[in-house]
Parts: sequence; C-alpha cells; structure tokens
Amino acid sequence: MGTQRLDRWLFFARIVKSRSLASKLIASGKVRINRVATDKPSQTVRAGDVLTMTLHRRLRILRIVAPGTRRGPADEAQQLYEDLTPEDTGAPPAGGLVLPTPVARRLPGEGRPTKRERRITDKLRGRDG
Repeated sequence: MGTQRLDRWLFFARIVKSRSLASKLIASGKVRINRVATDKPSQTVRAGDVLTMTLHRRLRILRIVAPGTRRGPADEAQQLYEDLTPEDTGAPPAGGLVLPTPVARRLPGEGRPTKRERRITDKLRGRDG
C-alpha cells in the first residue's frame, strides 16, 4: 500500500469537487489526520489513517481504506474510505453532525424601513417627491 497527497486523495474520493478546493479546505485548517491538524495539501496519507474534517458545516470522520488511482465514479470513490461519522438522530440524511449555527433575529420594527415608513420620513424632512 502506497502513500498519496492529501489533496489528491480528497479529490479522488469525491469529498470535494476539485483539487484546488481540496487545497483550500486543507489550508484553512479544517482537516486533521489522526487527530493532528494539518494545513499542508502535500501531506501524505496512507491506508489506515483517520481524517476528521468540517465540510459544509458538518463533521465528517473517514478512515482511508486505499489510495486512489483516478477520480472515477461515485461507487469506486466510496470504496476508498470507511465513513466513521457517528449517526445522530438530528443529523441531515447526507450524514455528519450539523454544527450549531447562530440564527439572526430581528425584533419587529427594527431593520430597514418599509416603503410607507420611508415616505413618512421623507415628508417630515421636507423631501416631498
């Protein structure tokens, strides 16, 4: 079993759409190899390594089964890894854990004025149009 660059493996396993996106993901510090953070796309991986990554606001844990030789069909790509992401009842069907997202809340009356409120404000300022 050989080794392979991390960015190539992510591309061959169809985790990301392109090698440049894989490089950006790794450089942003969102990928760990065997619990050790890495920011180098050229980091080598081999069978048995466990990748932990945050992708699309989901936590994914993958064990590498084999290095890829090409970016083939999805069935071939899924044979390159074993998904260890824990199942959660609240998780979306795509798998993985959803990270908490702050929800922007706005009280009634705050924010941008309505058209009617803008007309009233313009009238008060003497800008009748």
